[in-house]
Amino acid sequence: MQPMRVQLRLLFGAGQTFGPGKADLLDQIGQLGSISAAGRAMQMSYRRAWSLVEEMNRGFKLPLVATERGGAGHGGARVTEAGQAVLARYRRLQLMLETAGAGELAAFAEGLADPGESRLPTAMGDDMFDQT
Repeated sequence: MQPMRVQLRLLFGAGQTFGPGKADLLDQIGQLGSISAAGRAMQMSYRRAWSLVEEMNRGFKLPLVATERGGAGHGGARVTEAGQAVLARYRRLQLMLETAGAGELAAFAEGLADPGESRLPTAMGDDMFDQT
């Protein structure tokens, strides 16, 4: 069984979110310098990648991604200082949850059935987690 991990999704007002997909997209844009290349690397359509970038840029006071139009070899994208700060904070929060929640993750892991094994509680009082 693979080790458990935390997947953090931040929910803001008006349906705005920031989670692992947007964080990974920022990482890829930072590495590749292109929204379309980042989308391809993540097996995401060009349209979807652009949509997520626009959503992020609208959702924060400062844009997270800056784009430059141009012909072959002249265009591109970069993660702004604000984008780098948001990404760093997101990654720190994720690490904090994984570190501080390690005991709780281990307890969940102990209560999980092996893959392919399906079990139903035998009585209403059965509880897989120690309540002490």
